[in-house]
Amino acid sequence: MRFKVLYFVFSLLIILPGLYYLLTSGLKLGIDFTGGALIEYKFNKNISIEELKQAITKDGVEVGGISLTDSKTYIIRTKPIEQAKINSLKVNLSSKFGNVEERRVENVGPVIGSELKQKATLALILSSLAIVLYIAFSFRKIPKPESSLRFGIAAVVALIHDILVVVGIFAILGKYWGVEIDTLFVTALLTIVGFSVHDTIVVFDRIRENLTKNIGKKFIDVANISVVQTLGRSLNTSLTVIFVLLALLLFGGETIKWFVFALLVGIISGTYSSIFNATALLVWWEEKLGH
Repeated sequence: MRFKVLYFVFSLLIILPGLYYLLTSGLKLGIDFTGGALIEYKFNKNISIEELKQAITKDGVEVGGISLTDSKTYIIRTKPIEQAKINSLKVNLSSKFGNVEERRVENVGPVIGSELKQKATLALILSSLAIVLYIAFSFRKIPKPESSLRFGIAAVVALIHDILVVVGIFAILGKYWGVEIDTLFVTALLTIVGFSVHDTIVVFDRIRENLTKNIGKKFIDVANISVVQTLGRSLNTSLTVIFVLLALLLFGGETIKWFVFALLVGIISGTYSSIFNATALLVWWEEKLGH
């Protein structure tokens, strides 16, 4: 913990480039945010979603997502396209996959509208406040002069760090590689929030236990002991998740590629921030204001 300032500097160096592109260019929004066309086709033979997506993309149509229904039809979400392009697409798919039955074609609005974005933001703010209050209540019996409220605030700061890392990286990917965000990206962020808090609580709970056992010791020494004791568990838990995500990234296909990548970045960031941001911030805060 004596290197805590270096950890803060490292985190800033990671976050600032992404934050710059987030403020200047923003995120590249997918069809789920912008709306587009919805086309439903039925084929005479089974076709993989990945194979169908590649065929449509080669025809110059941007695909937001493809899903297979119980009636064996394919629902395709695309960027807004003209009727002439839809007719051309049907002809090209017929030549590649055989007879194509067009079930419906309609323009659709964004799945994630402005109202839903506002509600999601409000939910995140309220959940962060709830986390602070819950941790403050759970840690209320820690020896004074340490403050349980600081534990909650430090956990939320680590959570915000992880969100900014992921969002910033996707702002850069959107700027230079055209990577779009969709509903799966939002799902990944929510998963990362849960994982980040969970990992931080493991470290904080050990600090709470050690504070009662080592009354009179400096807070930085108790924090160091706690980090060392939980480091193996934190790394082992995270590595098992990371190995699975790496396998999915390599073999899971294009459909979930960026969803898995977002999770991978978030899990790595969450593991780092729970030790080197949340705990370090707690130590710094206790040293500056605790006494």
